[in-house]
This record gives sequence, C-alpha cells and structure tokens, in this order.
Amino acid sequence: MPIKTLGGDVKLADGTNVPLSKGVRVGDFIMLSGQLGFGPGGRIVEGGIEAQTRQCIENAKALLEDAGSSLSQVAKATVWLTDTADFVAFNKVYGSYFPSKPPARSAVCSALMVPGAVVEIEFLAYQPG
Repeated sequence: MPIKTLGGDVKLADGTNVPLSKGVRVGDFIMLSGQLGFGPGGRIVEGGIEAQTRQCIENAKALLEDAGSSLSQVAKATVWLTDTADFVAFNKVYGSYFPSKPPARSAVCSALMVPGAVVEIEFLAYQPG
C-alpha cells in the first residue's frame, strides 16, 4: 500500500529542514505529525494556551482538508501540554471543535521541543476512499 505524504517541507524559523512529513495517508488512515501553534509566519502564535490550541487545530484542519477529510473524521488525538494548569482552558477550545462525538484522546504533561510552545496535538483520522 503506497504512503502519500501531506503538506510541504517542514522548516524551523531559522530555515533548517526538519526530517518529517506534516502527515501521511496510508489507505483509509490519515496520520498527522504533532501540530504546534505555528502561525502563517512560521512562528508560535502569541496568546497562550487558547491561541496555540486553536492554531494547532486549524493547522490540522487544513491538512485534513487537503487530504480530502475533515475534523469530523478524527478517530484519535494525542495531546501534550507543558503545564497541567492549562488543561481546563485547553479543553474549552478543543471542545469547541469537537462539540459532539469527540475522538478518543490521550493527554500528557511534558516539555516540548520548540521554545514557547505550550501544546502539541497529534491526530489520526479515518477517511474511507
């Protein structure tokens, strides 16, 4: 079964290439790499957990749509937060994107690789066809 890569190259703010795909499609499954709150300028958005959560999900939404899918097809999400105190605010924003039948989800507290990032979300979607 062929693997189709999604999105373009991944680069750090300094232009360094990162050896990963933004996502891949294998058969009916779409797996997105962990989404960070990178805005259009390639930098982490300002505004804390709410703004970064929104940006993570919007980034994922765009990748899923490019693959012919949508957030409604997300079956599983894995979330990393840098501070457990952000969990309630994270859930408020996250829940606005998944108001009914939310996907399965795991959430952990951990340091992240990108300075200034406070949340990372990885998505797995099922899209037949």
